[in-house]
Amino acid sequence: MAFKIYTKTGDAGKTSLIGGTKVPKSNIRIESYGTVDELNSYIGLVSDYLTNDALTVNVLREIQDRLFTIGSSLACDPEKEPLMKIPDLKESDIQLLEAQIDTMNEVLPPMKSFILPGGHVAISTAHVARCVCRRAERLCVQLQQSDAFVEPLVIKYLNRLSDYLFVLARYIGHQFQVPEIPWKPRVNAAQ
Repeated sequence: MAFKIYTKTGDAGKTSLIGGTKVPKSNIRIESYGTVDELNSYIGLVSDYLTNDALTVNVLREIQDRLFTIGSSLACDPEKEPLMKIPDLKESDIQLLEAQIDTMNEVLPPMKSFILPGGHVAISTAHVARCVCRRAERLCVQLQQSDAFVEPLVIKYLNRLSDYLFVLARYIGHQFQVPEIPWKPRVNAAQ
């Protein structure tokens, strides 16, 4: 018999955390790992645009794996599994992001102004992923501030990942030879 994707258990607006605790689907813990899932999907979309860059695609696949680990951690009931350790997230995962940022920055021109997202759909998608990553980070911080357990390495990883995605957006533009769009603030001379 084939596995059915629908269970009907969430029809009343509740879902279960790993550990069995039922919570409303509006719970911040659900929102946090749902946002990590959204981020993972956007990163998959970014990688789909990078057909000629196997190295970056491999890094993005690693990131997607780490995001599944983070989502699993956030989906756990901290009361039933107190201070659950994330099985695969390590300081070396953050160091990988930092090394990739440094490598990409070596070929990028220095920024002289803020830049606007755009110029190519891959660039814009990387910026969308960056924004979703920042939202995931904010939700995890909010969860932590409400005295719910969040592994500190999760917040650190999401913070560094958003930096990586910003530099990746610039790097994609460089690879595709798409000029950056500098932000030129409107100065209203007549007030």
